[in-house]
Amino acid sequence: MSDCIFCRIAQGKAEARIVYQDEEVTAFHDLNPRAPVHVLIIPNRHIASVAEAGVEDEPVLGKLFTVACRAAEELGVTDYRLVINNGPQAGQSVFHLHVHLLGGRRMSWPPG
Repeated sequence: MSDCIFCRIAQGKAEARIVYQDEEVTAFHDLNPRAPVHVLIIPNRHIASVAEAGVEDEPVLGKLFTVACRAAEELGVTDYRLVINNGPQAGQSVFHLHVHLLGGRRMSWPPG
């Protein structure tokens, strides 16, 4: 999608502080961090939300989590939270599936 900021980041057409990138997944620092470590992990192929992912997306969905774990380790956080928002009422503001990696501080419960 040409108007999707996350697609543009994955394609190298928009600036981001990349943590990890390969042919399937990109991880980058959030521009508006909610924790000392706040990284977004996205599939490079546009998938609007987790609800729109299909069976064919299962390999990349799993990879989002393994890349999140790798990024956490590289950034020095051992305790962290992974969050996926689905839909505007859940807090999704960019409609390209993404996992938030949040760490570097104590997290409260329940969130939201």
